[in-house]
Amino acid sequence: MRASRPSRRAVLAGAAAAAALTAVPLSQGRALAVSATTTYRWRNVVQGGTGFVTGVLFHPAVRGLAYARTDIGGAYRWDDSAARWTPLTDHLGWDDWNLLGVEAMAIDPAHPDRLYLALGTYAQPWASNGAVLRSDDRGATWARTDLTVKLGANEDGRGCGERLLVDPRDSDTLWLGTRHDGLLKSTDRGATWAPATGFPVTPSASGQGVTLLVAAGRTLYAGWGDSDGTAANLYRTADGTTWEAVAGQPSGAAAKVPIRAAYDKHTRQLYLTYADAPGPNGQSDGSVHVLCTADGKWREVTPVKPGGTTADGGTDSFGYGGVAVDARRPGTLVVSTNNRWALVDTVFRSTDGGRSWTSLKDSAVLDVSETPYLRWGADAPKFGWWIQALALDPYDSRHIVYGTGATLYGTRDLKNWAPQIRGLEEASARLLISPPAGAAHLISGSGDIGVMYHEKLTASPSRGMASNPVFGTATGLAQAAAKPAYVVRTGWGDHGNGAYSNDGGQTWAPFAAQPALAKDAPGPIAVNADGSVLLWVFVHWDGTRYPAHRSTDNGAGWAEVPSFPKGATPVADPADPTRFYAYDTDTGTLLASTDSGATFTARASGLPAGDSQFELVAAPGRAGDLWLSVKGNGLYRSTDGGAGFSRVGSCRAAYTLGFGKAADGAAYPAVYLVGTIESITAVYRSDDEAKTWVRINDDRHQWGWTGEAITGDPRIHGRVYLATNGRGIQYGEPV
Repeated sequence: MRASRPSRRAVLAGAAAAAALTAVPLSQGRALAVSATTTYRWRNVVQGGTGFVTGVLFHPAVRGLAYARTDIGGAYRWDDSAARWTPLTDHLGWDDWNLLGVEAMAIDPAHPDRLYLALGTYAQPWASNGAVLRSDDRGATWARTDLTVKLGANEDGRGCGERLLVDPRDSDTLWLGTRHDGLLKSTDRGATWAPATGFPVTPSASGQGVTLLVAAGRTLYAGWGDSDGTAANLYRTADGTTWEAVAGQPSGAAAKVPIRAAYDKHTRQLYLTYADAPGPNGQSDGSVHVLCTADGKWREVTPVKPGGTTADGGTDSFGYGGVAVDARRPGTLVVSTNNRWALVDTVFRSTDGGRSWTSLKDSAVLDVSETPYLRWGADAPKFGWWIQALALDPYDSRHIVYGTGATLYGTRDLKNWAPQIRGLEEASARLLISPPAGAAHLISGSGDIGVMYHEKLTASPSRGMASNPVFGTATGLAQAAAKPAYVVRTGWGDHGNGAYSNDGGQTWAPFAAQPALAKDAPGPIAVNADGSVLLWVFVHWDGTRYPAHRSTDNGAGWAEVPSFPKGATPVADPADPTRFYAYDTDTGTLLASTDSGATFTARASGLPAGDSQFELVAAPGRAGDLWLSVKGNGLYRSTDGGAGFSRVGSCRAAYTLGFGKAADGAAYPAVYLVGTIESITAVYRSDDEAKTWVRINDDRHQWGWTGEAITGDPRIHGRVYLATNGRGIQYGEPV
């Protein structure tokens, strides 16, 4: 569902300059203003969620206080007076991008201002270790402890229960369940951690490990995700030292993995949801059970058993996900199905301890007028999918919220539902265009939600996702420089993989034809300055690269371009419609076409090559003015169409670069950069062709990974749009 890691990982690394590369001494063009910071106001471009909300916690002692976690976009606190979410982890910077995924949250019922987060997006060998943040002011400020283990907030099982818990017997004691390193314990409020003694299971390097931690009175329960369906998967401790398997617990495929748990203190019942896989994908069976903690007796309370037959003869397969109890009404609870694609997921509600259930989907009225993209090109929105986060307001029995793969739905009357997502923006943004004219100042392309046309920056686009066809993930987005009404896009779609617009991106039509490669390997696309030629590149999700194809009839016909380097991103010259460029990262060579993309020949060589990140960008309105940003190897520029490049001495490392309206009195567009100037990786602007730079973000606004795309506004000097991998699109303006 999400980008598996910062997605533009391929392509350049530190080769020495040679032949056509003319190195500029570092003393020339050294940044003179790298220590200065221009004050900017940063805000999200409003899309309205768009990512997987994996957990929601209401505080039991404070009305209106709640927290949300996401798989790659950090944590949030609910501001009840403003009815919106406040981001809490935007301070995490470039080096800490792996900490934007929140594996688990914990609140302290006895100390309402305390909040704990367990952070770590990936548990893979290439990812950094996890960390625990602890706050005494509800996430306004943090203290941090780096762990020696890895966490996996964007891996399978990310929608399971909270793996972090404050011990109800001692607020200084915390427990943390990990995927591959067992159970950890802290006795100093998360400042230090050590393996918990007495936990009776052995972790594996590839399993799920602990899937949930929950307190039932003074007894702690831990779910274990690595059972084969016959061995125990639920353990408890009454003294914090001795753990034992819970007797009589359910077994079998439908109860293989404990997903979530909730405790009804009035009836002393512990409710648990189960599935045959951790989810959010891959579940086909599941169940719901309740343990009476007073006498140890179990009973099954599954609302509907998976495996039935649908009206069209299919199989109604799914697991169970979220569970929450009503703090005000004993025996009242809600549970959710998960991965139920045939009949669509639902939330079931019971008022008699699970003896009978009502599907809230059956009477639901969904209002998505505030976030129209949730229709996904259909006439009406779905009730939900990937429903594992489910919460019930302890102060309002009719206030329920549940997370999906794209939003948070909420109700206050059990019938009318609408997104409760304001302020929570989690898109993995990849592509940005700021048109020089027209109603929209921004067109964007993202993972999962395709392309959006932003009439306003402060409201979710009224047109929702670009349709005809709808794309799940955008892979290409381009505008004809001399004909800005013409825009093209590519991506992963079920009904075509390429489309064009003649009204600046407001409405779309699919290409009349597409190469066969487009279905399984849609990649980036470019359009020449006058809109007469398209170049489409094909790259499979596994990295396999294929020949580019060219169209001269608006996508009605396509022909292979054998001389184009496979997998390279095509760049059109903004002033000369006969010119295209491409950077071959395997050889460190710039190739150019002077016949409208029909053939490509090598120009500059000896440029950085290898498996690193690169980006080739053409300066607006200028023929042959090219900029090449290279991770770890700086910034390079050519003013002769790629025949030769010079290194820009003011920049140590460059990740993504774009242009905006020139400053008053300046002859060259403003240059915007995510890169390293001196020793600080940040967001910068230059008004003098990269001779000097000024930092325009600050330590409170860093958003982890920001290396996908950046562009200035061609109509407003100083305004910049920044794509992030999990915090949507940020836009900044000088104040």
